[in-house]
Amino acid sequence: MAKNTICLWYDKDAESAARFYAEVFPDSRLTSVHRAPGDYPSGKEGDVLTVEFTVAGIACLGLNGGPMFKHNEAFSFQIATDDQEETDRYWNAIVNNGGEESACGWCKDKWGISWQITPRVLTDAMAAGGGEAKRAFEAMMTMRKIDVAAIEAARRG
Repeated sequence: MAKNTICLWYDKDAESAARFYAEVFPDSRLTSVHRAPGDYPSGKEGDVLTVEFTVAGIACLGLNGGPMFKHNEAFSFQIATDDQEETDRYWNAIVNNGGEESACGWCKDKWGISWQITPRVLTDAMAAGGGEAKRAFEAMMTMRKIDVAAIEAARRG
């Protein structure tokens, strides 16, 4: 296990979530599944208690802790994309698998985890500053999934 691992609380579907992430994102995999050695408040002996997995190179632990804590936008994975095809692939995988769209490149998977699917052209525009950043920002504010061509056009003015 990595020295620093992100622990994500799931109701009961940590293994399903980890398998989905491993299918969708490169450098992602389900590493191990650990079953409860005894009964616990939201499960019983033998249930999947934790799963170790990696999402885009980030070590994670999924904990099936029950329904008392829910995810919110205070935590999200930000996935940098190189073009519209890659942006569409990740966005559509999440949204079309029971997730939901939000604004400005954010979406949420069916387990409640928030994702920022962010084309590099947008982060490059923001880093450029000045009018270029302002135009790209204003364009982004009107979007759900980021439209790479529209951001490129905004950058040019």
